[in-house]
Amino acid sequence: MTEAERAFVREAQPWGLIVFARNVGAPDTLRRLIGDFRGIVGHEAPVLVDQEGGRVQRLGPPHWPKYPPAAVYGRLYDGDHARGIAAARLGGRLIASDLYGVGIDVDCAPVADLPAAEADPIIGDRAFGTELKPVVDLAGAFARGLMEGGVLPVVKHSPGHGRATADSHKKLPVVTADLATLAATDFAAFRGLVDLPMAMTAHVVFAAIDPVAPATASAAIVHDVIRGLIGFAGLLMSDDISMGALSGSLGERTRAALAAGCDIVLHCNGDMAEMQSVAAAAPLLQGEASRRAAAALARRQPPAAMDVAEKRAEFAALLHGLWQPAQGWA
Repeated sequence: MTEAERAFVREAQPWGLIVFARNVGAPDTLRRLIGDFRGIVGHEAPVLVDQEGGRVQRLGPPHWPKYPPAAVYGRLYDGDHARGIAAARLGGRLIASDLYGVGIDVDCAPVADLPAAEADPIIGDRAFGTELKPVVDLAGAFARGLMEGGVLPVVKHSPGHGRATADSHKKLPVVTADLATLAATDFAAFRGLVDLPMAMTAHVVFAAIDPVAPATASAAIVHDVIRGLIGFAGLLMSDDISMGALSGSLGERTRAALAAGCDIVLHCNGDMAEMQSVAAAAPLLQGEASRRAAAALARRQPPAAMDVAEKRAEFAALLHGLWQPAQGWA
């Protein structure tokens, strides 16, 4: 961290840190960055990363192995349910081993979205499948593997990004499906995963519920759908508040997400001026948000011992014929 970043962290006291590929060098360098951050805030603050496998993997070769996208587990599940579930769970456990080894204890995964045929490809093979049961089974197994490895999962993107016909990194998607259809499909996937400690919102408008505000900034979506219909009681964080789907200043976006019912606002691009704007608009955690944050972090547990080489070989065998392990698996 630069001196300006150190001063910012010291003053703002963020709840956690999220790292991206730009922050990741050799393992010792990453450990030092994480240790510096926690030293400044003065406690074991959570450190997050997006490590799904496939297109979304911030830690990779040569220091960490590549992992398959979620769709590979789905194809395995289609032929053998038990094998698919075992592979997803072991994939989560191996990723957790990589992350825990450098001090990362929260993974923004699994994806529980159900991609529709006409949707933008931003989700695509990041999803475990297009049907409800495989997605719930496999996302749940992947999440269990992470937690067994000492890493908390963040299920995303609630209440569903699968029908979005635009990439929310660039512009605001609008979903026009009726409430009954959404409740039986997209929303139901997240209802099957309500036991997970954390969830991330979608920057998507669901016109049948709130024709104006995306889920991240919609009290109707957060309270009536995510907390109500879905029944999620854990920590709810926004997706990256700097994404192109949202409008207004960074302070306005932050206040809108918190007013809608998000507990935590996530800002990811590392721009100092933006970070300062977000921090100025976000109060310190208190009330129910603070309680939910503490309850989520209380579920962090150190992993049991594991023979990583043996489990990597087992993982490769489970996926034989569907996915070829690359550098780092020998």
